[in-house]
Amino acid sequence: MTQTATRPEHDNSQGPVSAEPDKAVVRQSRLTNDDGKITVAQGVVQKIAAMACREVSGVHSMGTGSTTSRAFGMIRDRIPGSTGLNVAQGVGVEVGDTEAAIDLDVVVEYGVNISELARGVQRNVKTSIEQMTGLNVVEVNVSVNDIYLPGSDDDSNDSAAESRVS
Repeated sequence: MTQTATRPEHDNSQGPVSAEPDKAVVRQSRLTNDDGKITVAQGVVQKIAAMACREVSGVHSMGTGSTTSRAFGMIRDRIPGSTGLNVAQGVGVEVGDTEAAIDLDVVVEYGVNISELARGVQRNVKTSIEQMTGLNVVEVNVSVNDIYLPGSDDDSNDSAAESRVS
């Protein structure tokens, strides 16, 4: 009887009784319940992230590339019936069963504090995705690829080049 009443030290520190409930709590999420499992498509998370990023004042546009391609994309997005074509430009996501990681490429307006803007984007994107999907957002990476300077569009430079040649 003394052997059954006495437990070795290693059993006290890592007993299977205490380890299993912790794992169950970690795996539990708002996306799994007694009624079944809820999955959220990658495209849904991309669109939420893109919209949440654009809501932050100081974000001029999203994505990489030249000013001309961004301008073309912005014009295309304004054409009736084509609004959903490029909503998630500049957004990369990884979506698991309960977690998501987000990568954003942004162009900011000249004069804004980039670090404050990026933190605001991170907060808004994380909050929006978690509230709308129930996914846990583990990271939001913001890459500032360009600064928008008013009046420096490629179109204005093209017209100036044409007038010099003519």
